[in-house]
Amino acid sequence: MGRRRTFLPGSPNSPDSPVEELLTLGHLAGEALERVKLQRARVELAAALQRYLLPPKLPDQPPGLRIAARYAPARGGLDVGGDWYDAFALTDGSVAMAIGDVQGHDVEAVAFMGQVRTGLRAIAHTTTDPGEVLEGTNELLLSMGCGLFATCTFVRFDPRTGELAAARAGHVPMVWATASGRCGVAMNDGGLPLGIQSAEKYPVNRRRLTEPCVFVLLTDGVVEGPSCPLESGLDTVMQLVTGGIDASVEDLAAQVVAVADLTGHSDDAAVLVACYDGPANGSLADGADPR
Repeated sequence: MGRRRTFLPGSPNSPDSPVEELLTLGHLAGEALERVKLQRARVELAAALQRYLLPPKLPDQPPGLRIAARYAPARGGLDVGGDWYDAFALTDGSVAMAIGDVQGHDVEAVAFMGQVRTGLRAIAHTTTDPGEVLEGTNELLLSMGCGLFATCTFVRFDPRTGELAAARAGHVPMVWATASGRCGVAMNDGGLPLGIQSAEKYPVNRRRLTEPCVFVLLTDGVVEGPSCPLESGLDTVMQLVTGGIDASVEDLAAQVVAVADLTGHSDDAAVLVACYDGPANGSLADGADPR
């Protein structure tokens, strides 16, 4: 039998010596550094994917309509999420505007967001009815079988006539204000979020806007948080919109998305603001609004 080696406490070769401790610390530090690098790569990948899936630019502004959008990432996790916005011209001269919120805050949510946005865009070119757009998108997502769901508001607006048609799928209501001082939250009926139940119907709210008006599509990350219930956040946005109807649409979008800083939220947030200059002939009718 070999002789068992013994070490004096604190000797250079003892298991609990400073040398051994430094080697152990070095090994742990190396593992931690690799985890940081991996996390950073995941963040960069998710952020790049999200930037790619959000529209790189909004459509050319048609006469009488100005549109601006903002996105603010979540404050934790991968700093990405499923909130999204979109606006695009349709062949009949009207403009489609959409905003949505996908379940989750990870790369999977971002990828699903891209599927929702792409599917909705494609279906919007096949029908003029916003409810049918949401119905078709809902069936498309269910057919994919991915198990995620998304809320959404879809608006079709013709700036030549002032005709607005909107439908929503479990989403935060739209906020609006007119030049004459009226304002409100569009609490019209909606359907279930997309991707939950087949054959779901989405009621359409139709109005003709007859004076200059601002309407704001947003996600709950803007108006709801630990220190702010949804109703209070919507009221704050309504006050901003009412007081800023003559402001730059870009400034107004920046002001609205900044409301998220007051709510104590940790979610991502998206905003799309549309400013309508009113009918081309400047006439005012009897008070139609986006409700």
